[in-house]
Amino acid sequence: MTGQSAPSLWRNRDFVVFMTAQTLSSVGDSISYVALPLLVLHVTGSVVQMGVVTALAGAASTVTGVFAGVVTDRVDRRALLMVCDVARCLLYAVIPLAWLFSPQTWLLYVVVPLAGAFSMLFQVAYVAVVPRLVAPGQITKANGHLYGTYAVASVGGPMLAGVLSGLWGPAAAIAIDAGSFALSALGISLLRLRPAAASPSTSADSALEAEGVSGRRAALREFAAGARFLWGHPVLRSLTVLLSMLTFLTFGLPDILVYYLKHDLAQPDGSVGYVLAFATVGTLGAAVVVAPARRLLGFGLCWIGAYAVAGVAVAGVGLATGVPVVAALATILLFCTGVAGICSMSLRQEVTPDHLLGRVTSAFWTLHSALGPVGAAVLTAGAAHYGVTATCLVIGVACLLIAMAGLLTPIRRPRPETLAGEAA
Repeated sequence: MTGQSAPSLWRNRDFVVFMTAQTLSSVGDSISYVALPLLVLHVTGSVVQMGVVTALAGAASTVTGVFAGVVTDRVDRRALLMVCDVARCLLYAVIPLAWLFSPQTWLLYVVVPLAGAFSMLFQVAYVAVVPRLVAPGQITKANGHLYGTYAVASVGGPMLAGVLSGLWGPAAAIAIDAGSFALSALGISLLRLRPAAASPSTSADSALEAEGVSGRRAALREFAAGARFLWGHPVLRSLTVLLSMLTFLTFGLPDILVYYLKHDLAQPDGSVGYVLAFATVGTLGAAVVVAPARRLLGFGLCWIGAYAVAGVAVAGVGLATGVPVVAALATILLFCTGVAGICSMSLRQEVTPDHLLGRVTSAFWTLHSALGPVGAAVLTAGAAHYGVTATCLVIGVACLLIAMAGLLTPIRRPRPETLAGEAA
């Protein structure tokens, strides 16, 4: 069934339920996106400590990614999404409860990485669920709609985080995030997924069953099955390599941006929230244009062009001296990363068999994000030592060069979904 002949996504009951649940969760996520860095900065006054917390969360996500795909492909995906939401609700609720008595900085180093681990599980299951909600030809459009609702929710989230942080402190804003995960879990409980298409077991699956492999060894073997499929597809392989470098450079950007606004430009918490809320207009724009842009321009031009412009925008942030300019450049940055991210995720969903989608997604995110925690620690330390201007210039130029390197790979193809991968 093609995207043209399939019913409208807005008449797809389960897709609408799923999108509504994720909108509620996204409001909370966008609040913590601002509130957590502000909380660390309020307590420690250090951009380096902000980077350490971000790095720990990223490291936890990377480790979780080794088995997240295995879990996603082996258990009920709807139940897994609900468990992850409930877990994050309880974890984030601990922070404001503790802050009612006195700030406990050590708690952030425990809660945030644990929440990051459940977030990785959720994200892998989330990607694997979408193809079982919509027709194959509607995947890019569905991802665009989901990204769009995330953007709309994110406009109010950072502003609310700034206002709440200014009135009652960042811990109060995090309490709202905890509640949003509870509402998301309730919405997902109403979801009905299509049965997965029957797929033959992979050779890796058969070998595991024959050998009776279990536990940690089985998780690593099954992770390897996803990695082999990923490496066997020429475009997915190239995307993984280039995104590893891009993630190293960009993982700590939110911390650097918050630090720049607070430290260099001396802005209050509310202004930080307004800037990040305005920037999410770029995410909304990406959601609107990505499907027609990919159809008209092709995958390669969309992905490479988006990251090239993103590099220019990051370099510009380092040179900006006014809040409106920072907000505009942040908007361009989120637009570009949104277009590239939706294209990349849709391609994986289109070319990966359902029975492997969790493991391929897990392998992709684990491998390409492995350097992110290191990058967050290194680049925030660089911002503290050399200044935000120099750090952003280095990041921007490097992003531009990596994007141009994509022209030398199969990523440049306009229709990479038609390429066959090597045997997994």
